[in-house]
Amino acid sequence: MAQTLFDKIWNEHVVSGNAGFPDTLYIDSHIINKVTSPAAFEGLRKRHIPVFRPNQTIVLTEPAFSQHIPLSDLWRFQVDMLNRNCSDFGLEQTELSQHEALPAQPGQTIVCDQQNTNNMGAFGAITIGISELLVEQVLATQCLLIQKPKRMKIEVNGRLARGVGAKDINHYLLSEISANGADGYYIEFAGDSILNLSMEGRMAICNMSREIGAVGSIIAPDETTFDFMKNSGFIPEAENLEFWKSLYSDESSVFDEVLEFDAEDIGPGNYGISLSKLIGSGSESARSGLIMQDGEAIIAGYNDADYLFSRLESIEEFERSKVYKIFNGA
Repeated sequence: MAQTLFDKIWNEHVVSGNAGFPDTLYIDSHIINKVTSPAAFEGLRKRHIPVFRPNQTIVLTEPAFSQHIPLSDLWRFQVDMLNRNCSDFGLEQTELSQHEALPAQPGQTIVCDQQNTNNMGAFGAITIGISELLVEQVLATQCLLIQKPKRMKIEVNGRLARGVGAKDINHYLLSEISANGADGYYIEFAGDSILNLSMEGRMAICNMSREIGAVGSIIAPDETTFDFMKNSGFIPEAENLEFWKSLYSDESSVFDEVLEFDAEDIGPGNYGISLSKLIGSGSESARSGLIMQDGEAIIAGYNDADYLFSRLESIEEFERSKVYKIFNGA
């Protein structure tokens, strides 16, 4: 059966799911920072539980500070708290700064704070920005309880005018789609105008998906992706490379919505957005905070974690499956 790229990755990461209810989605990499993690670690302490998969938890470090740059008390407190939490829970901090290209591999599921997430979709990974309440859930179970979003394809074809680039495409799409036009959708960006961009340009395109209300966005990996990963030090194994080349939307796959644009209509500069396009109620289902499952109320936040705790055996069984090993490169 034909599948979109998003469906191929999502469906193979579902630990459990029932129609009409949220999926238990396995997360390959969880990226945390000093801002969104303190309350989550405190929650783990109160529950007396460890980080479920510390090797899959990536800690964003702060850049090296000069002694001549004064730091606020809050900033120092947050950095000290992150260092303490990493030490207490056995997490190894990397030298990676949030200003660098974050590690992402095609076919993975990745969660991070909403400021540092969406650009990784340019590598062919499903990336989801999560709030502080959900960080504890992923730390404790390596899973996220989430309703599967609808699929949208945004295709831009044609030759861009000289001097027009990714930021101009972003402004144009924002003016055409509006600030909540993709509410409740996960976007696949496609078309030769998108695929002719550099990886930096593709990351800029994916990074704007939040600006039009989307859950996230993805671009199918290709030779441009693989060359960038090699040059950045993420050298793929031959067997992984063959698998990554299979990650694309099948020709007859069906999206919930398809939007097509012509590159000739895109010019340089800012595009004005009328208030009528900015104002909208959005998807009510996307804002629903209360979901019933197994006769219990599941509210976004801590109760979700309780629900997942009772299913750790099925999560571990999923990790032993062939599907998980293929997608995670294990």
